[in-house]
Amino acid sequence: MTRIVGERDLDDTRFDADDARAALRDIVRTRRFDERALALQRRGWMSGYPPYEGQEAAQVGAAHAMRDDDHLFPTYRSNALQIARGVPMSDILLFRRGFAEYHSDHDVPVFPQAVPIASQIPHAAGAGMAANYADEDWAALVCFGDGATSEGDFHEGLNFAGVFDAPTVFFCENNGWAISLPRERQTASDSIAIKADAYGIDGVQVDGNDPLAVRAVVADALASARDGEPVLVEALTYRRGAHTTADDPSQYRDGEPDLPEWRLRDPLDRFAEWCEAQGVVDGDFLEAATEDANEELADAVETAEDVPRPEPEEMFDSLSESLPADVRRQREAARRVADEHPETYELER
Repeated sequence: MTRIVGERDLDDTRFDADDARAALRDIVRTRRFDERALALQRRGWMSGYPPYEGQEAAQVGAAHAMRDDDHLFPTYRSNALQIARGVPMSDILLFRRGFAEYHSDHDVPVFPQAVPIASQIPHAAGAGMAANYADEDWAALVCFGDGATSEGDFHEGLNFAGVFDAPTVFFCENNGWAISLPRERQTASDSIAIKADAYGIDGVQVDGNDPLAVRAVVADALASARDGEPVLVEALTYRRGAHTTADDPSQYRDGEPDLPEWRLRDPLDRFAEWCEAQGVVDGDFLEAATEDANEELADAVETAEDVPRPEPEEMFDSLSESLPADVRRQREAARRVADEHPETYELER
C-alpha cells in the first residue's frame, strides 16, 4: 500500500533540536562540497562530476536514518549521503580524479558508487538476502533516481526482495528528470512509490526537501526491512543543476511549465529558515557551519592532492592474479608510451 508523508513540525517527529541541528549542519557541509567540487571540475582538477544541488535534504535525511551497521549502495549522485554517512570528502574527490574509490581506512559499510543506471539495485537485494542467510540484523539502503525505475534491474531487484523478504530499502530520489526526460515522459505510473504494489511490498512517498520527514520515513522503512518487509521510498525533490558537468539543461528545460512551488524551494534555505523559526539555531549557526565546512574541504583537497598519481600500468594489476599474455603486452605498452610521452600522463617523477 502506498502512503504519502509531507512536511511536519519538530514536535510531530521523534527527533529533537540536536537532530535538527545535525541535519542542517550536514546540509551545509554537503552543499559546500557540491559547490567546491563543481568549481574544481570546471578548472580541470578532476574529470566529470554529477552535481546534486537541491537534493541535500533527501540524502542527509536518509543518511541520518541509517544504523551504523546498515549497508549503503550508492549511485553516482549519492555524494551527500556518503559524506553525511561518514565517508571522507577526500575519498570522493580522489574517486573523481580516477583513484580507487575508497582510499582511506574508514569503516563505513558502503559499496562502490554505481555509474551504470540501476545496476546497484539487484546487488542491494542480493546483499539483503545474504544478510538473511547469515542471520545478521542489518538492512541495505540502495539509492537511485527516477529514471532507474524504467530499467530491468529495478524490476529484478524489487521482485527478488519481495519474494525473498530481503531486508532492503529502495530509496528513489525523484528529482524530476531522467537526464533530459521529465518523469511523465519516462514512466506512465502515477508515482514511483506506487510501483511497489507490483512486487507485494510497501511504497511511501515523502517530501524530499524536508530532512526530518525523510529521516523518519527511511528509519521506519529500515526497521520494516529488518523485519523482513522491504520498502520502496520515493523522495520528491528537484535537481537544480545539470545532470552532469557534460550536460546542458537549458536544451530541455526551456519553458518548463507549472512546476510545483516546493520544487523551486532551496532545501538549505527552507530548512535553515524553519530551524530559526523553531528556535533551534540562531543567526550565527550557518556562518559557523559554513566556516567549518570550508576548513574540512580545504583539508580534503590537500589530502587528495598529496596522493601520488599511480603509474599507468597499475590499472592492469588488479584484473587477475595472473595476467594473460595479451594483457601483459598491453601493460608493457602503457609503460612504454608513458616513458616516451610523460607529459601525456602528467606523471610525478
